[in-house]
Amino acid sequence: MRIECKHFESRSYPNGDTVRKCGLDLAPDAPWRCPEPCRGYERRRADVAWTHGSLVVPPTPPEPESVEDGTAAAVLDEAEAILNAVGREIAEEIDSDGQRSGQRWWHRLKRFVWRRS
Repeated sequence: MRIECKHFESRSYPNGDTVRKCGLDLAPDAPWRCPEPCRGYERRRADVAWTHGSLVVPPTPPEPESVEDGTAAAVLDEAEAILNAVGREIAEEIDSDGQRSGQRWWHRLKRFVWRRS
């Protein structure tokens, strides 16, 4: 991936895992490579004179063979389709619950958050 791209995102977790991705979701083979040429590529300008500290992101793991043949992208596309389908069902369920109770979703959320405080 082009780490100098403004849309490149990297996040490290306490267990040592690191997520590297394109913020625009234009890199199907993330974290190993971006498409050539990428229509969303913009050089990051904030890093021009930036000095990185000692907490540097670990190197990207070696590229698996499934990236080259396209099976990794196919699996990710299938997983995304499943999540999108479930997301619609969950949204419909929440909407129907809200219609039954007569309250907007944010009122129900507000009550839930206040109870936990």
